[in-house]
Amino acid sequence: MRFCEHCQESIRLFGKSFEELHQWIDEFAGSDEFGMRHRSIRHHLVGIEEAVEKLGEEVREAARRHIISDLEEEGWREGVDPFPKNSEEYKRMGLF
Repeated sequence: MRFCEHCQESIRLFGKSFEELHQWIDEFAGSDEFGMRHRSIRHHLVGIEEAVEKLGEEVREAARRHIISDLEEEGWREGVDPFPKNSEEYKRMGLF
């Protein structure tokens, strides 16, 4: 998903855009070093905890939803596939 889509989804689900959260989660998107492989950096349980530490408890569910939406774009299935715990597991699962 793109930034604006994440914000719209957050408004629909949580009543708030959480712009700062979505910018932080995707901070490395499109960078020369990572491109779309940026998702292995913060798109996992450790990333959610880092977001909560940085931005507060209220971002927890929005962060999880952001990650789920992006994982689903990669073929991941909620309730079937495990939620990645960290960057290494994300990569082992074949997600990028």
